[in-house]
Amino acid sequence: MTARETITLETTNGIALLTLNRPAVLNSINMTMIAEVRAAVAEVAADKQARVLLITGAGRGFCAGADLAAQGQRTEGMSVGQGVAHGMKVAFNPMMSELYALEKPIVSAVNGTVAGGGVGLALVADICIAAKSASFISVFGPRLGLIPDLGVTWQLPRLIGRARALGMALTGDKLPAETAAEWGLIWKCVEDAALMETATAVATKLANGPTNAFREIRKAIDAGARNGYAEQLEYERVTQGQLGDHPNFVEGVKAFLTKKEPQFQS
Repeated sequence: MTARETITLETTNGIALLTLNRPAVLNSINMTMIAEVRAAVAEVAADKQARVLLITGAGRGFCAGADLAAQGQRTEGMSVGQGVAHGMKVAFNPMMSELYALEKPIVSAVNGTVAGGGVGLALVADICIAAKSASFISVFGPRLGLIPDLGVTWQLPRLIGRARALGMALTGDKLPAETAAEWGLIWKCVEDAALMETATAVATKLANGPTNAFREIRKAIDAGARNGYAEQLEYERVTQGQLGDHPNFVEGVKAFLTKKEPQFQS
């Protein structure tokens, strides 16, 4: 296992487990973590043995967002705001874009506090599972005078609607995991002791599935949010034609007809 300063990455039974590992600061994101996460994502993308990425946090919190004590990418002559924007351009946004573009399913197991940009990191997963003690906090506006970032302004209204998204962003109130599940912000809320067992079971199911189809499902769901009905029907038609030529479809049909479990390739 490669030595890393801010994360760990271990692949077992098709599951690449990425653990944010700065527990003393609630796994807040600094430039080193961004570089290591990006390298880990590239490693998972290239590893044929890794069929799903599972993200969690070490210690008592998932991620408290950006490390405000870090200097980021501000250089001489830049204002504070220019430094923030530059850091987002060269580090934070590329990390999030590469996670979103990963053509393997992502599961997040949210433990404890998830705040600020950590919310975006949790929600970039295809399936987000949270412990009952976890809470989601959008602190940007009320605490920092900023807008939510790391994709949060894209995720929140799509997942829970404009009214609730604005409520979270404007008040900065804690959203308990149980309420987050009720609202549809996350997939499931479970007892704390069952978090990793549940998340690993979901990741195992995905790892055993047709990952080529899973990545297309993600794309299709997101395309449906911007397409008209007729456009989406056409999108589905084209995509089904492509997937129908993949060996996994043949295997799935064969397994269905013979009442056996399919053995998917990728």
